[in-house]
Amino acid sequence: MNIQHVFFDLDHTLWDFEKNSDLTFKKVFNKNNIDTNLESFLEVYRPINFEFWKLYREEKVTKAELRYGRLKKTFDAINYTISDGIIDLIAEQYIDHLSDFNYLFEGTFEILDYLKEKYQLHIITNGFEEIQSKKLQNSKIDHYFNKVITSESVGVKKPNPKVFTHALKLANANSVNSIMIGDNVEADINGAINVGMKAIHCNFEDKVINDKSFISVSSLLEIKQYI
Repeated sequence: MNIQHVFFDLDHTLWDFEKNSDLTFKKVFNKNNIDTNLESFLEVYRPINFEFWKLYREEKVTKAELRYGRLKKTFDAINYTISDGIIDLIAEQYIDHLSDFNYLFEGTFEILDYLKEKYQLHIITNGFEEIQSKKLQNSKIDHYFNKVITSESVGVKKPNPKVFTHALKLANANSVNSIMIGDNVEADINGAINVGMKAIHCNFEDKVINDKSFISVSSLLEIKQYI
C-alpha cells in the first residue's frame, strides 16, 4: 500500500480503556466511601460515557460538561444521592488516577515492534491532553511514537479533518502514504478516509460492520496481514 506513516488511536485501540477505567473507579469510590455496587454503576455509566464523548466530538458539550455530566447522569440513573461537590471531586480524582492502571490490548508490544521496523509511528487522540502522555509513559509505549497529536492541541476533535491534516503536517507525511488505525468508525476511520488516508478498524468486539470501504481486524496482530 506504499505506507510510510502509521497513525494510531490510543484509547480502545492500544490502551485498554474500559479495564483501566473500571479499576480507576474502584480506587476513587473506595477513596471517597461511595457506597454503591460498582458493577451496577459501570453498567449504566459505560453507554452514558459513550454518549457524552460523541457530544464532545461534535462540540456539543465542553470538556468540563463531559467530566461532570457523565457522572451526574449515571448517579441519577441509579438513584444514588450525591452532592455536586463530590461529583466534581470524583471527576478530578478519576483523571488524576486513570494512568495508574495501564493494561494494554493483547499484542500491543508485538505489533508495535513489528511496525516500528518498517514505518514511522504516531498517535492521534481525542483524549484529554493532560492524561494521554501519562498513559503512554506509564504503559511503556511512548518510545514507539514519533509524534503524538491530541485534539486539544488542534482545537477540534476527530473526525474533523483539521486534526488529520495537522497530524500529517506535523509528521511530515501525506495522506497517500499514511494509514490510520483505530476503534471508532466515525472518529478514526471515516475521519481518516475523508482526508485521503487509508484506515484499519480495530473491531475487537466483533461488531457487524457492513461498510466495505475499510479493513476491519479482530486483533492487533491481524494488522500484520495488511501492512
